[in-house]
Amino acid sequence: MQKKIIVIGLIISSLLFVQCIQHTDKSEQPKSKIERLLSNYADVKLESDLDKLTPNQMAMIPILIEAAEVIDELYWLQTCKDKDEIFNSISNDKIKKYFKINYGPWDKLSGMKTFVKGIDERPLGANFYPENMSYQEFEELDDMDKYSSYTLIRRNEIGKLKIIPYHKAYNEKLVKVADLLNKAAKLTDDKGFKKYLQLRAKALLNDKFFDSDVAWMQMKNNTLDFLVGPIEDAEDRLFFAKTAYQAMLLVKKDKLSKDLEKYTLLAPYIQKNLPVDDKYKKEIPGNLSDIVVYDVLYCSGSWNSASKRIALTLPIDGHVQLKVGSRKLQFKNVIEAKFEKILMPIGNLLIDDSQIKHVTSKAFFQNTMFYEVGSTLGLRNTINNKGSVRKALKEYNNVIAECKNDILSLLFITKLHEMGEMKDEDLMDNYVTYMADVFRSVRFGISNDQGVANMIRFYYFEEKDAFRRNERTGKYVIDFDKMKEAMMDLSKEVLMIQGDGDYDKAKKLVNDKGYIRDKLLHDLYRLQKESIPKDVVFEQGLEKLE
Repeated sequence: MQKKIIVIGLIISSLLFVQCIQHTDKSEQPKSKIERLLSNYADVKLESDLDKLTPNQMAMIPILIEAAEVIDELYWLQTCKDKDEIFNSISNDKIKKYFKINYGPWDKLSGMKTFVKGIDERPLGANFYPENMSYQEFEELDDMDKYSSYTLIRRNEIGKLKIIPYHKAYNEKLVKVADLLNKAAKLTDDKGFKKYLQLRAKALLNDKFFDSDVAWMQMKNNTLDFLVGPIEDAEDRLFFAKTAYQAMLLVKKDKLSKDLEKYTLLAPYIQKNLPVDDKYKKEIPGNLSDIVVYDVLYCSGSWNSASKRIALTLPIDGHVQLKVGSRKLQFKNVIEAKFEKILMPIGNLLIDDSQIKHVTSKAFFQNTMFYEVGSTLGLRNTINNKGSVRKALKEYNNVIAECKNDILSLLFITKLHEMGEMKDEDLMDNYVTYMADVFRSVRFGISNDQGVANMIRFYYFEEKDAFRRNERTGKYVIDFDKMKEAMMDLSKEVLMIQGDGDYDKAKKLVNDKGYIRDKLLHDLYRLQKESIPKDVVFEQGLEKLE
């Protein structure tokens, strides 16, 4: 009798299993590898309220988008020289889409691993240098322009290295971009924007960007903005010298920008009140000049590749910063999109139910804004004659800088609350949202400096009991007082590492905490299992703005 029951039970179970398979929706079927990769990105339509733009400003938009599209072509040339050949060899439409997202066959969210069969690892020097160039060859090249941010290294007819300036290597396309900028300049009524566009057009044709950077900082009343040029060096992983092309068309959010103006005056006060000895805060913070809020209308090149920016500090050139300061740009529509598509779902999964109310879009915007302010605090040069912090910390400089900027953003907000500047806000919102954002950023992994910096902060907070994990629910509860204490301690440690130019301590901090341990890895897997994206893909173009 017992055997009959077992047999009947097995038959029923089998029938139920078959029935379950028959009624399983396609969406519940296991995802392929490329489908899992694509799920890392959420599609976001780039749009903004353009009702206040004048007819001339509206007429400038298609011209500047066309310029950005040419810049996109230049970025492809710099980072994926065999683009067409590789793309045409792919038959799977989903792989083609992922190829376009990453601007090549290497996954930028997964340590540059190739996702196209038959493709080798990405060259460290991208397409800025010959792939078979040795370090010895580079060192023996007797021309200091080899270190320029705006030159390519190529081989001549007999195989020797030679140097080609960007403006010569890419002349045909750059002439087209310059013509479009001059055409747009004729339409604007804003004298500052006109001057900038004209100087930028000239700079693209001679690789001398100082005057156009200064003009960009001096313009104050423009509603449209257009960032364009070879600006950041993140693509060059060989010598971290060569810059890649990018462009971004923006529309200013005037009211929000004016609301933030008062914070630009507080950096010197915060610098004086950093939790370190006076010798570590003797430098006067660079002139903040502006914190300006924008919506992004179009993005191309490096800034459109894989992970999207929610903020920028420009100009990067230190000489320009010394002369006219820097501008902090916040991208409101991108911040809102990332909060809705990524941060809030992460909060719902990993933040305790009692504190989820503190995960807010406003706090996310504030934390992002003050990250850019944090970049101006601390020291640029060591206090013990080791030269610049960048030079002293070498390959660990970028990670330590990200740590500093992130943690000082929270310190800045805390100080503002203590000063009564944000008395109508709930500081707990900033702390809990900050913690949720750690999970968002740490997912970028060890190939991303900010991802490593967030791992360091996570494990530092854990050691200081700034949060606890409910093992039953798998959710985190933030201890406000301990998190505040941990924030002050980490701020002090990072500022001292920079000021002392302590390479060994920087290395130890990164090696001890800059990797994902099992428990955090499990929680990140939960995010992946729930198909919570890591970043966004822009749906953009003229048709999206109509």
